[in-house]
Parts: sequence; C-alpha cells; structure tokens
Amino acid sequence: MIFGMYEQDFMAYVIFGIILNFVFSILFGIYLTNNIGMQEMIESKGDKEQPIIVGLSLFIPFAKMIITLYRVAILQLYFLNRGLSHKEFWVYLTHEEEKH
Repeated sequence: MIFGMYEQDFMAYVIFGIILNFVFSILFGIYLTNNIGMQEMIESKGDKEQPIIVGLSLFIPFAKMIITLYRVAILQLYFLNRGLSHKEFWVYLTHEEEKH
C-alpha cells in the first residue's frame, strides 16, 4: 500500500493527475497565446529555468495541476487586477529576476 491505498488506485490517481495537468496546461497555453500572440511570445521568451520541484511534482498526484492553477491565480490576482498585461505576466514567467 502507498499512502493508504492500493498501488493500482495510487497509479490511477497519478495518471489522472497527469492528464488533468496536461489539460489545464494546454488550456492555459491557448489562453495566453490568444491574448499575447504566438509570435510575440516567441520573441519575448526568456531563458529562465524551472525550479526542480516543478519537474518532480509530476510524480505527485495533482501537484502539477495545482502549480498550473497557482500560475493562473498569480495572473489574475497580481497582474490583471492591477492593470498589468498578459505579456508582462509572460515576461515574469520566463525571465530571471535581476539582482541588484
């Protein structure tokens, strides 16, 4: 047993979480592409590395989906509600923070 459930049930949760992650990620990507534009996204993309925890979260059921929903919340609460644009959010996601 893993986390109080049989291995088959645990793997079903993991697979369902991965599928939901891809669905949410694809929908979020389509949303950003529609609001920013594919060419603009390509031109303004930085080379920021994703934290290692984001890669490892793929193996925890629903963790990657929660990270995607967290990014949606950041977009809405921090950027759009303050009058900032989708492009500024894209730059925030893809560029390293400059240290002074």
